[in-house]
Amino acid sequence: MTVYSWSYVGVTLDGRIAGPGGEFDFFPQGDAQQAAAYSSWMNTLYPGTVPTAYRTAGGVADAPARRFDTVVMGHGTYRPALEQGIGSPYAHLRQYVVSSTLETDVDPAVTVVPGDPLALVRDLKREDGTDLDVWLCGGGRLAGALLPEIDELLFKSCPVVAGAGVPAVDGAFDPTVFDVAERTAFANGITLTRLTRR
Repeated sequence: MTVYSWSYVGVTLDGRIAGPGGEFDFFPQGDAQQAAAYSSWMNTLYPGTVPTAYRTAGGVADAPARRFDTVVMGHGTYRPALEQGIGSPYAHLRQYVVSSTLETDVDPAVTVVPGDPLALVRDLKREDGTDLDVWLCGGGRLAGALLPEIDELLFKSCPVVAGAGVPAVDGAFDPTVFDVAERTAFANGITLTRLTRR
């Protein structure tokens, strides 16, 4: 079965996944009840995306892998966990970090890929024995580099304009058409859209 690579990311109305300094705490979540309902729905549907340290609090401690068994992230996405002393933020998944500056032995559960991320994802997609997907966990430059292999996108559109920051996909001009497969709106103003490559 084919392994698909995804992007699963919160996006502002102007296409940013973080502020200029990597900030993401400005994304609105709604009131406490709205935020809890949204988190519960998302965690149930995509339990693999909940970092290992938060799986118990998120109610998915024992949830089996449903959609993803592998995560690929850039150094910028990985760094906040590392700065908190967490070398393996998604211990329940196979973890790859694309970085030319990170030491390759940063954590035994993490594979650092200093070279071509496109080759990595193509190799992962050729693997036999799994029908689960590869999750691209943030990183606008990484998403731009991997665009030829991204088969499906999952965007959590948030009702906020950042004005500047990290673009969702940062790369060369390369119009790539995706079709809307489904869309779900939440009371906190977030709209979840799943798109598939045409």
